Amino acid sequence: MSADHNFQPKIIGIICNWCCYGGADLCGVSRFQYPPHIRLIRVMCSARVDMFHILRAFENGQDGVFVGGCHLCDCHYVTNGNFNAYSMVQVFRKILKHNGIHQERLRIEWVSAGEGIRFANFMNEYSAELTKLGPIGKSEGIDHETLAFKLEAIKRIVPFIKLVLTQRLQVTERSEEAYHKFFHSEEFERLFEEIILDKLTQSQITLLLQKKNLSTGEIANLLGLTPSEVAKHMNNSSKQGLVKYDVESKLYAIA
Repeated sequence: MSADHNFQPKIIGIICNWCCYGGADLCGVSRFQYPPHIRLIRVMCSARVDMFHILRAFENGQDGVFVGGCHLCDCHYVTNGNFNAYSMVQVFRKILKHNGIHQERLRIEWVSAGEGIRFANFMNEYSAELTKLGPIGKSEGIDHETLAFKLEAIKRIVPFIKLVLTQRLQVTERSEEAYHKFFHSEEFERLFEEIILDKLTQSQITLLLQKKNLSTGEIANLLGLTPSEVAKHMNNSSKQGLVKYDVESKLYAIA
């Protein structure tokens, strides 16, 4: 938690044009109060929010990002894009947590055009939560360089994560109950660890090797892995032609 009581979190909200933005507009017209350090970006649908947008916000020092959309099953588009936004946020929050970043920094909320007071209440609650957390990185005990490294490693696998979301993490039933059940299930945990975390670790390793050649032990120490875990990843990366092993120096390098 931040010891600086004067700290004001920097917050970006990327919100749906049809519902959440309407709620924010009603909030302003009704003069409901919420913190002034929140900046809103309007998009046509919450499904238009991309992981690259969230990463860019965190890279630029935003302490929190929230996605606002229509209530589930009340999307203005036949595709019900807010379910896609919900899936993306659930996966991204788990990635943040795995990287030692408070997952509370990313939120998704449903607000209709007539819920101005709901929008104000959420903004006040979210701002207070981020104020307690403190600045991104600092409150997690992560220095600026390490935070940048972690975010860059995530950025490199965003296209892969998008593919996984459409191919392996699809929920057949479009209902709030079905989505909540799946993303809190053991099956989701298993798929997340086997598919996404494996790719993320590979991304971190190749990012390290772009700076200098490293041994298995050095990679293990830097990433908090066991040598056997590193060896498994290096074996897979070698088969894919991403890295190579130098016999003389006994170090791994980018292929």
